[in-house]
Amino acid sequence: MSAATAELSPKSRAWTYLALTKPRILPLVIFTGLPAMGMATGGWPALPLAVTTLLGIAVAAAAANTLNMYVERDRDALMERTRNRPLPTAELSSGAALAFGLALAVLSTGILWLAGGMLAAGLGVASILFYVFVYTIWLKPRSVYNAVIGGAAGAVSPLIADAAVNGAVGAPGLLLFAIIFFWQPPHVWAIALYRAEDYAAAGIPMMPARVGPERTRWRMLWYTLGLVPVTLAPAILGLLGPLYLASAIALDAWFVWSCVSLIRQRTDDAARRVFQVSLAFLALLYLAMLVDLLIGG
Repeated sequence: MSAATAELSPKSRAWTYLALTKPRILPLVIFTGLPAMGMATGGWPALPLAVTTLLGIAVAAAAANTLNMYVERDRDALMERTRNRPLPTAELSSGAALAFGLALAVLSTGILWLAGGMLAAGLGVASILFYVFVYTIWLKPRSVYNAVIGGAAGAVSPLIADAAVNGAVGAPGLLLFAIIFFWQPPHVWAIALYRAEDYAAAGIPMMPARVGPERTRWRMLWYTLGLVPVTLAPAILGLLGPLYLASAIALDAWFVWSCVSLIRQRTDDAARRVFQVSLAFLALLYLAMLVDLLIGG
């Protein structure tokens, strides 16, 4: 335990450990798994199953985020937006963070195994390993396509949810996985545009630095256009109804227009707006799924 950690009150220490899990991201992880359950069952699963599965998903994401902070502690210290995290500021020791991350990984595996069986637990473990070893250690410091391939780790929640209620992964889980997978690159590249110097300082190869800001903006538009048919597919396949379809069309238009505006304006402010729109887009899209399921149910 570091000297800084020893000086923390129990409450402060708890909040510091919580910060390792990136708590602002966790509600979105839970939120993206919930509609998959409703779509997979054609209604809603039993409340204990739903709550336990979502808890397991959240703990798995917390484990992945904590281990990510452990691996990236030196790079985080070089970036303005991450230098105040618990490890760069020495509020916690790296050993404490590693132990906490591994404990969360074991806990999440046990929860998912009890709630949804071997496949759900296996997908949870795979998501943690992929995020830490494939994305954080291998891809992120080496490839400009880190946001593309790494997006798979952040999209696993619907797969786990589908597996937990069905014992297998079907169209609901795969479609919701695909939505997050296509959404991730323009979301991350928007940050990379207005935080270019930050990423350069940490030696992380991002699309704007390697192919140029202009080509990055166009690639963001292509991915956003590719996202459109994927978001419409749940309604086309009859998994969701007209309320969701209308919402998806409106949200798709909003997201696409924000990327078009970025190409026209070429400013950091426009990139920030795309980032903000992307967050609102995903939250509202999944909210539309839930409302549609509730009305349909």
